[in-house]
Amino acid sequence: MHPELDQAYQKIDRQQKRLDKLEAEHSALRKELAGIKEKLHQQPKVLPTFVKVNVPQDKPRLRPGRKVGHAAAFRPMPEKIDEHIDVPVPRDATGAACCPHCSVQLAEVEQHDRIVEDIIPAKVIARCYHTISGYCPGCRKRVESRAPEQPPAVDLPHGQIGINALATAALLRVQYRLPYRLSTQLLADLPGLTVSPGAVTKQIRRMSQWLEGEYNRLQVFLRCAPAVHMDETTWRVNGINQWLWTLLDDQHTLFHIDKSRGQRVVQKLLGEVFGGVLVSDFYCGYSKLSARKQKCLVHLLRELKEASVKSPVFGKGSFRRRLKRLLKEMLLLKKNKPDMEVQHYQHRGKQMEKRLKELAQQRWDEPHADRLAARLRKHEKELTVFLWDDAVDGTNNAAERALRSAVVMRKITGGSLSERGARATAVLMSVLRTCRQQNRPLFETIRTLL
Repeated sequence: MHPELDQAYQKIDRQQKRLDKLEAEHSALRKELAGIKEKLHQQPKVLPTFVKVNVPQDKPRLRPGRKVGHAAAFRPMPEKIDEHIDVPVPRDATGAACCPHCSVQLAEVEQHDRIVEDIIPAKVIARCYHTISGYCPGCRKRVESRAPEQPPAVDLPHGQIGINALATAALLRVQYRLPYRLSTQLLADLPGLTVSPGAVTKQIRRMSQWLEGEYNRLQVFLRCAPAVHMDETTWRVNGINQWLWTLLDDQHTLFHIDKSRGQRVVQKLLGEVFGGVLVSDFYCGYSKLSARKQKCLVHLLRELKEASVKSPVFGKGSFRRRLKRLLKEMLLLKKNKPDMEVQHYQHRGKQMEKRLKELAQQRWDEPHADRLAARLRKHEKELTVFLWDDAVDGTNNAAERALRSAVVMRKITGGSLSERGARATAVLMSVLRTCRQQNRPLFETIRTLL
């Protein structure tokens, strides 16, 4: 055989063997890829944190409104009728009532009273207050007369914004969380008041200065309260992250924006000597306060759930099950306290304190259980205060609810553009939420305070 032909056949054989090897590797890789795809398909899809999980379609949905069998709820009738308006129908030559569409006489004519509640369209009213001013030697300053519905006087090259408009702007911004530009558009569309967003910003800062006295009184009331709730969240000031603190009881709420999240803010708001009980989460900034404390049990329940997701071993362990049952029993016991005898309640409360101490003192092999047991030991005396004090709640839900509207406002508006604007926001939010807690009308209360 020719040598060159023999070499060509040998080369073909080598190429064929290499091709067979590559085909085998390709087939193995395709099988491996198919297995990986199947595993990924079986695993639950991980959604981004900003995407909410779809509600299962087989989950029973709650019907809106009251339950079946409950009496219907209607708006109350107005206490008085401000205006009576007769609405006649056309009459024919004989004086009989006719149809307004075809002029045929009506049969079985009846009279009706249709009560309608409506609002009067707002309009801008320009007033000129003729005031008198003079220097007072006793006060050592210049004083000026002021009408009850007149805002504090100031020398401007244009007209001032009245108290009604100021109160409306404050409600739109703080209570209903509208940006300044939308607030000015609403004032222009409804009453026809032309004002720039910058003017509204400046006037809201002035309003907060007028309400500083009311803000300070809120702080005094809370420092004297038997129990207060406290929490904090982030707040942007001119693009810089700061902290929005809230301090409240069942009748008063105080907001404070600060650069720090440290314990000095807690002492600044509560004072050096606080005789009540502070309800909070487990953040270490509250730990060094000398006052009595109650830690939020819902935060513990929430952490038990999160730790169960991270560690299935912890989720199946006895520590999670026993602590979860105990915390829920403690909250239920406090809820049923008014219907229980004193001795029976005290006996159940002492039993629960004993069970809590046993859980805390026991050593656990699972890391999450050991970590949470150490927390129970550290805050042992701060987990059951609410069982023995009627004014204390076992959760910090009140503070979280107070911050919820502020968080929504932060997401809509982006926070504050200056330190003065942040202070104005804190003052107005404090006053308005306190009015809500006391069931006082917001608009009239703001007008009165101004």
